[in-house]
Amino acid sequence: MIIVIVGPTGVGKTKLSIELAKKYNAEIINADSMQVYKDLNIGTAKITDEEKEGIPHHLLDIVEPTEIYTVYDYQKDCRDIIEKLKKQNKNIIIVGGTGLYIKAALYDYRFDKEVNNNNYNDIELDELVKMLKSRSEIEIDYSNKRRVIRALEKLDNNSEFNNTGNNPLYDFYLIGLKTDRKTLYSKINNRVDEMINNGLLDEVKDLYDKNIQGKAIDTGIGYKELYSYFNGEIDLKSAVELIKKNSRHYAKRQFTFFNNKMNVKWFDTNYHDFKETIDEIIKYLDDKNKN
Repeated sequence: MIIVIVGPTGVGKTKLSIELAKKYNAEIINADSMQVYKDLNIGTAKITDEEKEGIPHHLLDIVEPTEIYTVYDYQKDCRDIIEKLKKQNKNIIIVGGTGLYIKAALYDYRFDKEVNNNNYNDIELDELVKMLKSRSEIEIDYSNKRRVIRALEKLDNNSEFNNTGNNPLYDFYLIGLKTDRKTLYSKINNRVDEMINNGLLDEVKDLYDKNIQGKAIDTGIGYKELYSYFNGEIDLKSAVELIKKNSRHYAKRQFTFFNNKMNVKWFDTNYHDFKETIDEIIKYLDDKNKN
């Protein structure tokens, strides 16, 4: 059995995934595009070892924040793990808020991986480096032409894919957690404050001091804003407010994607009694399994 848990940031997906994994003896696959990166922990709300409760997790902390990890990479890695766990007769829970990752892994998205309209091999290395740096600030060996070309091709393939992906490749249950906008935004604001109290500034400052650059930092909410603070571009209060604002906007985009692109069975999160939400979802899954 494959269970997919989606929903906007801050709605309780991680906690639900643990409870369902315990109930169905399942292993968990991460579907958050920021949690694949090492050293990005507090700002991504990455599950801790203690919170895992001994349940195996996959596709967490698998790449350096300086590396490019695309949706194509995730598609391949996630499908490989699904096939491995299926052969072991394991139940699987996929949890995360990155809708495109989930669509790419579970539906018939076909990337134009082998098609290269740009013949990078005929371009001088200096020009290739300029092209790459204009698109991304990743840290690679810029004297290695093969690596520079590979990085450019990865960037190309992250955005160019066939307009397919409506036919599922697996049987799975797609459930989502939601709440009203006022409650969600309040939860997001409070969670950002908790991240700051739990050491987010120290986490980002450590990355900043090591001069860690790349797509993960440039796009990661909580990281890009604090980099601006450390660069002296904005003050700390403005950075924190910007993290909250960008997190709220991201949550809105997440819900729109899941609502429009996937056939999700939605459940309201009961923050006062989350066990009630869990029990409701378990009953739904058990009833579906009987049919």
